[in-house]
Amino acid sequence: MYHEESRKLQDAFDTRRLADRLAEKLLRTTFGDEDRAFIESQRMFFLATTDADGYPDCSYKGGDPGFVRVLDERTLVFPSYDGNGMFKSLGNIRANPAVGLLFLSFEEPKRLRVNGTATVSAQDLTMSLFPGAPLLVRVTPHHIFPNCPRYIPKMQMLEASPYVPRAGCETPIPNWKKRPHFREVLPAGDPARNEGGDA
Repeated sequence: MYHEESRKLQDAFDTRRLADRLAEKLLRTTFGDEDRAFIESQRMFFLATTDADGYPDCSYKGGDPGFVRVLDERTLVFPSYDGNGMFKSLGNIRANPAVGLLFLSFEEPKRLRVNGTATVSAQDLTMSLFPGAPLLVRVTPHHIFPNCPRYIPKMQMLEASPYVPRAGCETPIPNWKKRPHFREVLPAGDPARNEGGDA
């Protein structure tokens, strides 16, 4: 859980005993019922990855509640929806499978960290759970632990994103894809290629 530099700071601030107690009481490697309920109720999380050279990247992932699923005590899955085509996070996972997921509730407030290893697949057996997702990410946890929520501001959700893929609904095209300098380089099957306008 802690490396040498963490230990040096803990010793400098006399928090080694506290850090060890927190790990002893809160750290786990398997998902429990409370973890599953919290994760599957969330509309968003932050995903940290690193590339092949160790440079970090952090991205926002969002969807309707249930877009992240805990399949069993050692497996979490989430879809990769249509994005900007850069594949920064998923490309990083293929180069370096270590990931960090941060789930935050601004309404409770509450937060949960999941650190582990991930894989990316287009043929995962659970793809059918996520309409509109061309890829699925599976995460095996190494460390699962809650964090103190005291600095999380209390906020309220006003409206769900209309861009989240939903069964039986047509997903709107984002305005940036309609701009000529992007539309001309979109993949052949992208519906935005046929959209006019200069939004």
